[in-house]
Amino acid sequence: AQRDLARALVQQADVLVENNRPGAMSRLGLGWDWFGPRQPGLIYCSISAYGQDGPRGGEGGFDLTIQASAGVMSITGEPGGAPVKAGVPVVDFAAGLYAAFSIAALLARVRSGGPGGQLDIPMFATTLAISALQTSEYFGTGKNPQPLGSAHPRNAPYQAYQAADGWFALAAGNNKLWQQVCALTPATALLADPRFASPALRAANQAALKQLLEQQFVRQSVAHWLGCFGPAGIPCAPINGYAEALQDPQAQHLQLVQPMTLPNGVQTRTVGCPVKLDGAVVAVETRPPGLGEHTESVLARVGQT
Repeated sequence: AQRDLARALVQQADVLVENNRPGAMSRLGLGWDWFGPRQPGLIYCSISAYGQDGPRGGEGGFDLTIQASAGVMSITGEPGGAPVKAGVPVVDFAAGLYAAFSIAALLARVRSGGPGGQLDIPMFATTLAISALQTSEYFGTGKNPQPLGSAHPRNAPYQAYQAADGWFALAAGNNKLWQQVCALTPATALLADPRFASPALRAANQAALKQLLEQQFVRQSVAHWLGCFGPAGIPCAPINGYAEALQDPQAQHLQLVQPMTLPNGVQTRTVGCPVKLDGAVVAVETRPPGLGEHTESVLARVGQT
């Protein structure tokens, strides 16, 4: 009976999204093999660790294990250090974003008179897809990319640097920005150093470059260097915590922090939609539902009470 209810609900839907191990939905009688022949306009999206088939298709996985298997942990952290996972769950979000725009594309096809279809979104694959910088390095050299901390394999200066009272990020990867950095610091002599004569050479010698730049940076505060580089158009930023980021004047201008009421009535805040629509902020208009809150209204759609 519960399976029949689930089928009836899906048959009223445009999209079904599921995140189970491959085969689980079919064993429940709710797989694409059942809906596909009966509901050709349905978009059936399956998000899984490694995909619906193949030698690892039956395996489960979470953000951590996919970061490990897809290579992310091997290039995150400091050189010579222990493997580190990215602090933000990039695997989960990448898979969700690929699913969202793939669903949108199929919705456009359906609304143009075409069929729906089955979307297979492997988290392993979407993580490799966003690792284009590292995979292209491997394809070009045949060698595993290595962790560089906050640095970049092809640009320098392009990382976090220590000042007298903390750290800041500086991204001056092209010749024009590099020349401006040298002009604004007591490091003008670096312009004549053959090790730093081009972006490729600066990247190849970035450990030495970092040491020489930090000899100057540690003499002044973070605010001093941001005040030098920022007005000159050189991309730079403090290393913020989330408290500082959420209180940034730009975050306030974008109205990112929105009020929200939890199911238990507690008032809290959340980060709202980061995208503006026709110049307008998209407000947070709904809250997370309580457990079972909408069961009756959902069942009413298929004539159940």
